[in-house]
Amino acid sequence: MASPAEIERKVRQLDNDVQSIYELLATIEATQKRQGNRLNEIAATQAETTATLADHGEKLDTILELLRGNQSK
Repeated sequence: MASPAEIERKVRQLDNDVQSIYELLATIEATQKRQGNRLNEIAATQAETTATLADHGEKLDTILELLRGNQSK
């Protein structure tokens, strides 16, 4: 049977382990929040880029139509 001092040592070690786990979880949570924020920024930039490309595509179509119109005359 374990002595009271041995039990107390094990309890302290378990308490330290639990505290370390909570610290690791807090670090993971903070990292996930930062990554989530960054992904949101990237998604917004991608949406802006998509809109810009669509606008450029429309302008290119207009230019091509004008060029085709001038060629047929």
